[in-house]
Amino acid sequence: MKKRLLFLGLIYLIFISLGLPDSILGVAWPIMSSEFHVAASSAGVIAMVVSIGTILSSFQTNRLIQKIGVGNLIVCSIFLTVLGLCGFSFSQNFFFLIISAIPLGLGAGAIDTAMNDYVALHYKAHHMNWLHGFWGIGATLGPIIMGFYLKNQNWRGG
Repeated sequence: MKKRLLFLGLIYLIFISLGLPDSILGVAWPIMSSEFHVAASSAGVIAMVVSIGTILSSFQTNRLIQKIGVGNLIVCSIFLTVLGLCGFSFSQNFFFLIISAIPLGLGAGAIDTAMNDYVALHYKAHHMNWLHGFWGIGATLGPIIMGFYLKNQNWRGG
């Protein structure tokens, strides 16, 4: 029972981390767009690429779980998400931001779908509500963290 609760806590932490990058683009974009010399509306292109990656990976999650297992899928998805965020941080041009949005979306979609599926199958229904509440914590903390970096350093650190 204790192991099961610890694992649920880990899932909640994963969902906090899943929410962190979801709301930071809007906070950082005014500075990023001027640095990359693109229009403010160009953020929509990045958001669209992330969304398309999320949708595509969500559709494939069940097949991937059957092929490599939920644990391996989560590890691979976390790697993709980190790769995408590092790509954003090191990007020197707008095109590379778009390229970095691909693994970010693919990773986020697979994590989201796999964790939702796992919690739905192995825990009581109220845990699903808590799961998405923890995503909200991450989505709230993301702009706070980015704001700190914008004030004290730069958007790349955030």
